[in-house]
Amino acid sequence: EEEFKWLLQEEVHAVLKQLQDILKEASHRFTLPTGGLGGAVKQENFVLSTLGTDQVKGVLTLQGDALCQADINLKMPRNNQLLHFAFREDKQWKLQQIQDARNHINQAIYLLMNRDVNYQFKTGSEVLKLMDAVMLQLSRARNRLTTPATLTLPEIASSGLTKMFTPALPPDILVNFYINLNKLCLTVYQLHVLQPSTAKNFKPAGGSILHNPGAMFEFGNQRYEVSHVHKVECVVPWLNDALVFFTVSLQLCQQLKDKISVFSSYWNYRPY
Repeated sequence: EEEFKWLLQEEVHAVLKQLQDILKEASHRFTLPTGGLGGAVKQENFVLSTLGTDQVKGVLTLQGDALCQADINLKMPRNNQLLHFAFREDKQWKLQQIQDARNHINQAIYLLMNRDVNYQFKTGSEVLKLMDAVMLQLSRARNRLTTPATLTLPEIASSGLTKMFTPALPPDILVNFYINLNKLCLTVYQLHVLQPSTAKNFKPAGGSILHNPGAMFEFGNQRYEVSHVHKVECVVPWLNDALVFFTVSLQLCQQLKDKISVFSSYWNYRPY
């Protein structure tokens, strides 16, 4: 009983403090201030590349959760024509995955700070409940980075992203940006218009993270088929840091839960 009391009063708070420190580090990775309080978030440039192809090249500029510049060259396979397009000066593209992950981390920090050092935990189940709530936020944060949204091709075609570029994207090009683990990815879809005679074979594609050549869809009273797909990516080191922090934090939570559970089961089954 004394040992369990010590666990609730001392060790639990030591773990909560450790978790807070780790998650604050994780949260700082998402804001990347330039130094000085209230300073603007610094801009970072990343070169897009992929093995075995030079069809798409480009540089992306990331500022926290916003893509503030994208400069892309695309070599068209049909005629080797080189297309160049970049974000308009007045445009930024918010990466919702980064925004959501940061919100979940901050929610986890808030839960931990609500139980400051003076707070007295009365029962093991109270600690388990807190750990479950924190782990839920951490799992959601991690899942936002590891699991990009599945989109249909019409959703990609109608997203605001297509209006961001100058010169405007040609009607037979679609682009999509997303986060996958520690990488910022760009997918470029080249399309060709389906003739009305192909109506009997038309099968619109459903939602997917990455659509393959041959995928069909209808948009603006026109039917299209994907002819070529180019995926290029760049590693964002601080996303890698954040994923490591999530893993370590989840392990700490689980270890504390296991300790509490051992004591609780002993408490429930002790002989009278």
